[in-house]
Amino acid sequence: MYKLLVLYPEPADRAGFIQYYESTHLPLARKLPGLRSWRYTTEVAPQADGSAAPYFALFEAEFDDVDAFRAAMSSPEGRAVGADVPNYATGGAVVLDYSASEGEVS
Repeated sequence: MYKLLVLYPEPADRAGFIQYYESTHLPLARKLPGLRSWRYTTEVAPQADGSAAPYFALFEAEFDDVDAFRAAMSSPEGRAVGADVPNYATGGAVVLDYSASEGEVS
């Protein structure tokens, strides 16, 4: 499994971020070829000491492997997703991608 994780710092306008993200950006992201699953939240919990979390929202997507991820991001749909980020993420975005291993709890 290969994952994409996008972390969003606090935006200038929370309500505007959420409205645009849910109505415009997520529909673009859903069209990524090879996308296996995705999830997001705009309700990141405060840190254990009660201080604000360093990120306001996050998005996680899963692909079969790194080749599927790279193909998705270099596709017209992937380029559209990347080009759309400045339209709503006034705080910027931290983008990470990585190979994920499964583990068991014993």
